[in-house]
Amino acid sequence: MRDFGGIVARSPARVVRPRSVDEVARAVREAAARGLDVVPRGLGHSTYGQSLTGGVSLDLRELTGVEVGARDVTVAAGATWHALLTETLRHGLTPPVLTDYLDVTVGGTISAGGVGGTSHIYGTQADTVLGLDVVVDGEVVSCSSGTRAGLFDAVRGGLGRHGVITGATVALIPAPERVLACTIPCRDAEDVLRVQREVRADHVSAQVRPSPDGWAYEVKAVLYGADGEPPPGTADIEELPYFDFCDRLRPDVEELVALGEWARPHPWGMVFLPASHATAVIEATLAELTPSGLGVSGVILVKALRVGRVPRLDAPDDPVLFSVLRTASPGCSPVAAMLAGNRALLDRARAVGGARYAVDSVPA
Repeated sequence: MRDFGGIVARSPARVVRPRSVDEVARAVREAAARGLDVVPRGLGHSTYGQSLTGGVSLDLRELTGVEVGARDVTVAAGATWHALLTETLRHGLTPPVLTDYLDVTVGGTISAGGVGGTSHIYGTQADTVLGLDVVVDGEVVSCSSGTRAGLFDAVRGGLGRHGVITGATVALIPAPERVLACTIPCRDAEDVLRVQREVRADHVSAQVRPSPDGWAYEVKAVLYGADGEPPPGTADIEELPYFDFCDRLRPDVEELVALGEWARPHPWGMVFLPASHATAVIEATLAELTPSGLGVSGVILVKALRVGRVPRLDAPDDPVLFSVLRTASPGCSPVAAMLAGNRALLDRARAVGGARYAVDSVPA
């Protein structure tokens, strides 16, 4: 069995696909009686075997219910954010934070933290969670910031180590009907971080691409509503329905699947950097990186954000998430070289007080 990273393989002693919370609890009790570890798994979108085990692989994709309330949504852990958003938009509502790629599970991203383009306003997806149902030691318990707060803090961003999330209650906000996506070209990493800090937008992210002159930088500032004023420096504007914007990666992923790139190894390097050192680390990393070391469909992302109270998410104050999302495409650098690049990035980040985002690919 492999995860999305396609680098690490492990064979579980047993795969369990529960259809109810009671079946999850029973599976956890039975595994404990046999002395086996239990690792919950959604769509396996980790990149270095974090969702794999030699014990019991608990496949939660059968847990998919979604119930929308006036201000929040109660959702089973195996439901995807795509399914959740489809339901909430029927009521004119949306989760405050969505991942760029919606076909990942709610339980999976809460267990990792979950960063999105609105994380400069709302923090991580784990910050927007109001309550959780968790299986601990074979028993189903509920927790929140006011009830079993220690467990609540342990499982958000805890990668399933402290309990199996089976359901979550997530805050909702009004959803816009349309958005304006504004592209702002930038000179360098310092300019990217300046724009992200100064721009007034509902959704902000940045991408770095190979260019004939080295690297090209741009910020995407998205305004919720079709009548907003584009930020200074905007070079291109696209108006989209809100759902189409949220699900914008679907055509790209379909193309990558058709090309075979989606199935290739993905040695992703992802680190949280303190904002005061982010420019230096980003530029030093890019100075060493070549298009071959990134891969044909590799992507580089920069996202300034804030982190609320998620103790298990190891991030500095005023963090910047720097993601070098490599793909081991044919004719490009081998996986081992890409992993070595991730190790160098992590060492450079830790030297300035940064930390890894725990779903990335870094060799031991």
